[in-house]
Amino acid sequence: MKTNLKKENPIGIFDSGIGGLTVAHAIKNHLPNEQLIYFGDTAHLPYGDKEPYSIKHYSVEIAKFLLERKCKLIVIACHTASSIAYKEVKRIVGEQAIVINVVDPVVKLMAKIEKSKAVGVIGTKGTIKSDVYRKKIGEENNQLLVKSLATPLLCPMIEEGFINDKISQTVIDSYLSDEKLSEIEHIILACTHYPLIKKQISSYYKDQVNVIDSAEVVALHVAQLLKEKGLLSEAKLLPHHFYVSDYTKSFEKSTRFFFKEKIKLEKGSIWS
Repeated sequence: MKTNLKKENPIGIFDSGIGGLTVAHAIKNHLPNEQLIYFGDTAHLPYGDKEPYSIKHYSVEIAKFLLERKCKLIVIACHTASSIAYKEVKRIVGEQAIVINVVDPVVKLMAKIEKSKAVGVIGTKGTIKSDVYRKKIGEENNQLLVKSLATPLLCPMIEEGFINDKISQTVIDSYLSDEKLSEIEHIILACTHYPLIKKQISSYYKDQVNVIDSAEVVALHVAQLLKEKGLLSEAKLLPHHFYVSDYTKSFEKSTRFFFKEKIKLEKGSIWS
């Protein structure tokens, strides 16, 4: 059913957990007048080891949850869900809201890079296995060499609070020194957790490799898209809401890492 999108309606953001809060935080910084409604599907994380059918099913139900709250734009802030469920979510949502993923804005950026360059991609096993970045970047710039590496230890490391210390630097250095990432000029952080260790990644490369923060790229894309469509909110009207499908105190404590400030999680259900 077609509805008229309104400026004052909120932006919906969802992820398999709370990692997508890095995207929410970036959007908040660029669009302080927008109300955000976030949904972390903590009951089903991680999505990386789930079957495509399940990922599509969860993503569609979360999109419906956000539509019930009249979101004008929905951001799939999860690389695995973006790779697998984007088309299905967009089909179900139709014209009720704008739907974007976290992959396409980065691909659009990479299409502008000199064709002789090489770009590295690090992410979860699910994202790297999908090969979505190599495929999509190839469609835009088939002479850009894409080198991908699964880095599965980084997410749990970050969630346990190992950031900016010797333990995290050892793990990061071990991954980035892999031959699969040799001679790259750019590296895409293809997981919403990874912006939290961007400084350590930049430090490893001694600022000689361009580190591409997907959360920042997506936030800028959202701002531009809403501006083009005349849907920028003119005044912040309502508070943000942050929902999780399975609440625990540890998750609420961890949100400070991802959102850079204290927030209160609410229990939300995607099942009727």
